[in-house]
Amino acid sequence: MCPRCRERYQLGVKIEEHGKMPDVVVHHVEKNWLVLIEAVTSHGPVNPKRRQELKELFAGSSAGLVFVTAFIDRRAMLKYLNDISWETEVWIAESPTHLIHFNGERFLGPYEE
Repeated sequence: MCPRCRERYQLGVKIEEHGKMPDVVVHHVEKNWLVLIEAVTSHGPVNPKRRQELKELFAGSSAGLVFVTAFIDRRAMLKYLNDISWETEVWIAESPTHLIHFNGERFLGPYEE
């Protein structure tokens, strides 16, 4: 088994439908989080429907899930501002060292449900 396949297996991640996968998946090993990143240019933002799809897709994962929408600039974010789901993060390429937190009780971390 390839190392990446082994890691996905250990995390409980099954890749079945390529079209449903987020653009980027980052495993934060120290915290055991999967950071699921959507570039708004491909699937749109992580809206409530997309957040639920990703939760279902990664339901077997032993890692906590963190949802992030990536934008090129603030102007692009404004177009989708009303669609972004609560309990998610936004990253903007023109300000790469900052995140925008969309409410919830945690900042940059998975939510227990």
